[in-house]
Amino acid sequence: MNDTSTLNRSSGIARIKLFLGLSRTPHGLLDMATAALGALLWLGAFPPWNVVLIGLITAFAGYTAVYALNDLVDYRVDKERVRFGKLRASAGYLDDVLIRHPIAHGLLSFKAGLYWTVSWALLALAGAYILNPVCVVIFLSGCLLETVYCLLLRVSYLRTFVSGAVKTSGAVAAVFAVDPKPSFVFVTLLFLWLFFWEVGGQNIPHDWADIEEDRQLGTETIAVRLGADKSAKIIFFSLVLAVGCGILIFSLSPVPYKLSFMMSAAAIGILLLMMPAVRVLKTNDRKHAMELFNRASYYPLALLGVVIFVLVIT
Repeated sequence: MNDTSTLNRSSGIARIKLFLGLSRTPHGLLDMATAALGALLWLGAFPPWNVVLIGLITAFAGYTAVYALNDLVDYRVDKERVRFGKLRASAGYLDDVLIRHPIAHGLLSFKAGLYWTVSWALLALAGAYILNPVCVVIFLSGCLLETVYCLLLRVSYLRTFVSGAVKTSGAVAAVFAVDPKPSFVFVTLLFLWLFFWEVGGQNIPHDWADIEEDRQLGTETIAVRLGADKSAKIIFFSLVLAVGCGILIFSLSPVPYKLSFMMSAAAIGILLLMMPAVRVLKTNDRKHAMELFNRASYYPLALLGVVIFVLVIT
């Protein structure tokens, strides 16, 4: 193979990594676990394999599009972050596995990012329609809320709660994908569970890691507006509610071995959410907030692993 073809192949791989960084694909893959978890908890069984396949493609496309949409809407603010010399980069931080905000860094054009986002969004819409047209409405609502969340960046720290609603949309859509008439109580509890997980385990710790840049930019986050002490308390109590809702929703699921199931949910919640949250509460330390973000990101995946294991052995 000559040097030119090697260079072209390397450049192609590097460009793909930029697009994956735009969509924060490592994090998006973990978030897909919330969709699968919601569907399996409601059904208490594996759905037909055609639904599984279409659902996986649709979920990947949806998360890829929404995360990229965030960067497109926040493009100008992210360029300001770049002018500070760097965007947050920390060893072991999940969102820094691939380069963050490649458009703001000038590594991808806005037009290329827009094509990428629209293409995945169209695929997500097609898959959602095949599964259940209600899923189309949920996906479009999630995109709208994500846009609102970004536009409120310098307006209100209450935007955090919009983020909570966005993060629940994938799991709620997955439930409707496998059952057109699920229980209102179950869907509501699922929403609250993932809402509090997102607020306490994802959004506030994520913003805490960006607090220096956010202060300079004049952006509105809970960490900036309320400070470390109050942020830590909100994180702690949000995750207490998340773990409690998780145990409740496992009690409602038809998945067998209910008591063992609930105990597993509690144990995983304590390990991945409450223990790091307590450290944040005690120290008010940015490093521990980042550790919480990383651990909490694996919470749905860990629970999904338990559910799949139980269904396979049953």
